[in-house]
Amino acid sequence: MLQKKYKSELISIINPFEGIYTLEFKSMNGKYKYHPGQFLHIALDEEYDGSSQWPDSRCFSMQSNPHEETIRITYSVKGAFTKQMEEALKTRSEVWLKLPYGDLFTQPHDKTNTVFIAGGTGITPFLSLFTHESFNEYINPKIYLGFRSKEYNIYSGEINSLASCVPQIYNQDVDGVIDIQKIFNENGIESNYFISGPPAMIKTFKQTLLNMGVPPTKILTDDWE
Repeated sequence: MLQKKYKSELISIINPFEGIYTLEFKSMNGKYKYHPGQFLHIALDEEYDGSSQWPDSRCFSMQSNPHEETIRITYSVKGAFTKQMEEALKTRSEVWLKLPYGDLFTQPHDKTNTVFIAGGTGITPFLSLFTHESFNEYINPKIYLGFRSKEYNIYSGEINSLASCVPQIYNQDVDGVIDIQKIFNENGIESNYFISGPPAMIKTFKQTLLNMGVPPTKILTDDWE
C-alpha cells in the first residue's frame, strides 16, 4: 500500500495523565487507508504545503482501525518533538499525516495460539487489530498487557469489546511487571509472539524467548522507533 499525505484536523485531545495524550484526527483530503498494526508520520511544520520536501516528523502507531473515519494515536511526552506536540497542538489544529508504514500483522505468521504482549502505550497497534474484523481469523489468541497501574489502563473500552479472549493484565504497582517466563511456559515454542512496548522491554522479552528456543521467525515486534 503506497503512502499518501493527508492534511488533517485535530478534532479531539484527551489528556488522562500528565504527559500522556490521545489525539484524534480527521482527514481533510480523502479517507485514510491503512491496515491494522501500521503506523504514520506526523509533521507539525505550519509552512508545509503538501508538495515540497517532507518536513521533520515522527512515527506513531495508529490505534484506530481502518474502518473508522478518524485516526487516533496515543503518545507520551518524551523528547523535543513530543514536547513540541504537547505545546503546539490544540483542538482544530491542522497537521500533515503520512501513511501507512509497517507490516506488523501482514507478515507471514500462524494465526492459531498467537500471543500478543504489550506494555503501556505499546498496546496501540494491537488495538487497531483487536477492534477490526480481521481479528476473528485468530484462533485461541492470548493477550498479556502491562500498565503502570490500573488507572493507566485508558483503553478499557476497546479491551472490553474483545469477545474471543480475556486479556491477562499486569498492573505493575500490584502485580509487578509482565512475566515473560510465565508467558512462555503457558504457550511454548510453537506459538507466534507479537511484542510491543518500550524498547528495553522488547529487547529483553525477545532475547528471553530466543534463549528458550522460540525461532526468530516466530517473534514479531513493533520496534520501528
